[in-house]
Amino acid sequence: MTLRTLAIVLALSVFSSRAQAQSTPAAQPLPDAPSTTSQIKPPVVPTGPTAVIDTTMGRLTCKLFEKEAPISVANFIGLAEGTKDWTDPKTLQKMHHQPFYNGTSFHRVIPTFMIQGGDRMGDGSGDPGYFFQDEIDPGLTFDQPGLLAMANAGAGPSGGGTNGSQFFITEDAVPQLNGKHTIFGLCDAHSLLLVASIARVERNSSDKPLTPVVINRVTIVREGQPMPPLPAAPPATPTTTPAATTAPVAPPK
Repeated sequence: MTLRTLAIVLALSVFSSRAQAQSTPAAQPLPDAPSTTSQIKPPVVPTGPTAVIDTTMGRLTCKLFEKEAPISVANFIGLAEGTKDWTDPKTLQKMHHQPFYNGTSFHRVIPTFMIQGGDRMGDGSGDPGYFFQDEIDPGLTFDQPGLLAMANAGAGPSGGGTNGSQFFITEDAVPQLNGKHTIFGLCDAHSLLLVASIARVERNSSDKPLTPVVINRVTIVREGQPMPPLPAAPPATPTTTPAATTAPVAPPK
């Protein structure tokens, strides 16, 4: 009797264990622990020289992306300082040791978009007598205002680049330009205010300012060098009050 009772108890115990195993859901794997390393890439910071562009409306100050766009930066510096030869698009004369940008103007200005300059022809058709390829860095996109970039005409006849001397500075984010233009500089907050002012001058149907906004000088400031002094403000035009005139008195009749 005792053996029979023991057998029944064991059978019930086994049955109960199986039932419990079937009713308990399988343990689910835990989700992966979040990474302790941020996946957000920090913004790219320009580490090259500073381009100081003095215009008839004020000063633009832009730090250059020398590491990300070395060819474009070297080209801009060479033209600005006159260490790079170029061909005058008007006379077709080869120029040596002559700064390219001095005396040029911003020939195309569009509010909330950009201001464009760097053409000695003054209408967007000129170049320095040569072209070079784009330098598209995946870390640099048109996601913020104040970007200094190369203007181009798309792919050349043989598929080559059409970068030369022309550049533009953005007033706002323009993601539609990503992958199409080389970004080679970033301008400071004060410059953004000037860009907005230049973009809103009176202009014709081709977006060319009616009163030229001229680039007087481009100075390249390297690490450890002082910033150039601000150009003297143009003398104020004296206002003269015309002498009061008295209408002649009609003679009595």
